Amino acid sequence: MAEDKKVMETPKENQAKPKHELQTTLTNAASTFLPVFERQMEESNITLGSYAKQCAYATVIVLNRLVQDNCLSWNELDKSNIVDIITSVAGMELNPNAQPREVYFTLRNKKIKKVDPNTGHAVEGWVKMVEMGIEGDGNDAILSRFGRNVSMVHRHWVVRENDEFTYPSMDGLTVTPPKWTPKGGGQCVRVVYPITLTDGTTEYYICERYEVLNNLFAHISNNMMNETFGICADRFKANAEQKKQIAAKKKEYMDKAKEKGFEVLDDPEFEPWISSAWRSEYSRESMIIRKMRNNIVKKIPKDFSIPQGAISYSQSEEGGFPSEKVIETDFEEVGITQSRDEKNRLEELNQSLGA
Repeated sequence: MAEDKKVMETPKENQAKPKHELQTTLTNAASTFLPVFERQMEESNITLGSYAKQCAYATVIVLNRLVQDNCLSWNELDKSNIVDIITSVAGMELNPNAQPREVYFTLRNKKIKKVDPNTGHAVEGWVKMVEMGIEGDGNDAILSRFGRNVSMVHRHWVVRENDEFTYPSMDGLTVTPPKWTPKGGGQCVRVVYPITLTDGTTEYYICERYEVLNNLFAHISNNMMNETFGICADRFKANAEQKKQIAAKKKEYMDKAKEKGFEVLDDPEFEPWISSAWRSEYSRESMIIRKMRNNIVKKIPKDFSIPQGAISYSQSEEGGFPSEKVIETDFEEVGITQSRDEKNRLEELNQSLGA
């Protein structure tokens, strides 16, 4: 009889699992972060529109996909800024699913201190954390929604070297608009944003190509922040004299980069510190144009409905997190194709830097 009963029992592996075990990682992420986000909005007496809420929910979906695509679990990430990211995206009303893309997310390596459970002493380690960035069209969307006294952001002009262009001029308060006749061909030499203000006037904001050099040099400098140039194995353990030597070497390289200008993009010596999005011929021009657009839009004052939106917008423009805690080479310029070999090379570089 006992034998018959044993046959009738359902094998443990085939028994129905508790509901909480069947929850997907997306469900878990949504139930973890969204209630905290909504509670913060209520406590701050901030009422979000339906589109802002849609952006918040879409952010969780995209972040979860990012975690899965990198073969990670949420427990392996520093989750301290996730609610801030959701709040920022909602506050700026950026849609992660928009095409062209308005906002993107990437993973960075962050240096942290934690307690070794075996010794009880503080030790240094690395953890991955999410960072958000704003694409070119996202900047346009932000400017249209939150630009101070902005009525309309017109389509930007991409003026190339073979085009005919006349700069705007002023006679007192009377502005003569610029003139642009596209001829096609050649590099982009400037970007122009015609922006109509609430008083009916239209202003023309211009960024020249050479101004992007500041962005490029900042990119190289950031990517050098953990570089020791063979002077020592780890800059965090360098003594005073080694730190001085590292700083001098970095200055030497940066002076050389400034002498070369855009030619530094083709210099093999600088390859470890310049992402493929800048170097590759198929994406270089798109990157430069995007930086020119960003340089214009970020200068125009904005009034955000949520303070976190203003903070995150500032962080996205200024490089985000403190340089001593971030390995910049883990950062990808999304929207620019990057080969798998290049991704693997950067990942190996990050691992060696974080060793």
